[in-house]
Amino acid sequence: MFSSDLFPRLCRRALWGAAMVAAALTAGTAAYARPAACTSKHSRLSPAEKRACLHHTSVKQSTLKRHRVERTLSSHKTVVKRVAVKRVVYRGGRRHVVTSYRKVNFRPQHLSPGRAYGLHDGLPQALALRSQEALVVDENTSEVLYDKQSSVVRPIASISKLMTAMVSLDAHIPLTQTMEVTADDRDYEKGTGSRLSVGSRLNRADMLHIALMASENRAAAALSRYYPGGRPAFIAAMNRKARELGMNDTHFNDPTGLSSQNVSSARDLVKMIKAAYQYPLIRQFSTDKSYDVDTGKRNLHYVSTDHLVGHPGWQIGLQKTGFINEAGQCLVMQAVVHGRPVIIVLLDSIGRYSRFADAARVRQWLLDGGGSAALRTAGDQPAAPSTQVANVQRAL
Repeated sequence: MFSSDLFPRLCRRALWGAAMVAAALTAGTAAYARPAACTSKHSRLSPAEKRACLHHTSVKQSTLKRHRVERTLSSHKTVVKRVAVKRVVYRGGRRHVVTSYRKVNFRPQHLSPGRAYGLHDGLPQALALRSQEALVVDENTSEVLYDKQSSVVRPIASISKLMTAMVSLDAHIPLTQTMEVTADDRDYEKGTGSRLSVGSRLNRADMLHIALMASENRAAAALSRYYPGGRPAFIAAMNRKARELGMNDTHFNDPTGLSSQNVSSARDLVKMIKAAYQYPLIRQFSTDKSYDVDTGKRNLHYVSTDHLVGHPGWQIGLQKTGFINEAGQCLVMQAVVHGRPVIIVLLDSIGRYSRFADAARVRQWLLDGGGSAALRTAGDQPAAPSTQVANVQRAL
């Protein structure tokens, strides 16, 4: 036990920290609690003791404030992350790197419904793909080289524009026809913006070019509006074309892919890619790296949404990317790998660049001999063709 005069003696010597500990141990309270002498109305305190009491009050208030802030941050929907901030300073002619830390609010990325409900949890992945559905097919023989949930029907986002392009070209309307973007071409589904402002005028070829290469939604919408019979007739033609190709899992609700009701499966998309590859303009426009257009208001420079186009080592004959929250990150392509034309379908990947990394993994796997000896499925070991996978081959 501490003597009763220990606290005043420590205060006279300005030992504030020791005085706080002594008072707390004597009273049996928390370290930031005020001593009894500070709360008594009849106590006569020296100036040193008063300073000690003020010090106790500030410690308690700052501690409680910190606790309130931590409780507020922990109960908030966003996640608080501690990040390091580095800066370079010069002192006495010498260079120093000073590191400070601060808290930032971090909102996790939106998950597609399939990921949110854990529909694919626990699936073995031979290639460690982040895409939840994947299908790799030999274009010449229709042999399935890799299959991961290829029968799942899901939103396909802007992959729909491949069908939009085919229906537009099948109409045999002159590509020199001038088209104007109107308010009817705006995105009222998701509220997204566009560089192609209302009143912009382009010919049909340019609209098709930027719709395929840069996934320009208003260009795709304008193509459907200028179709004979208008947009309803265009969407009907898209679904009719899908039935003609044997795409039984596919349905289109709009020409841009912004609607989550544009759905298909990986096996159906292989059929669509094979059909789209027969159109030279689709092959050319979808694989351009960049393109400039004159809208009558200003010049716009567009670049491809596929980062693999023009990349050394890749020989891509056709490609299309797509993304909405419901579909995740999607990528389809026709490419030649080691002299072998293959079709790659990657759906519902998470992360902006993960679909391209998945494509690189598939390419490297094929270069290493994957798919050459036995059919590869989403399991850990090479497997013989199962009944389900054999059905996929017959369907293609």
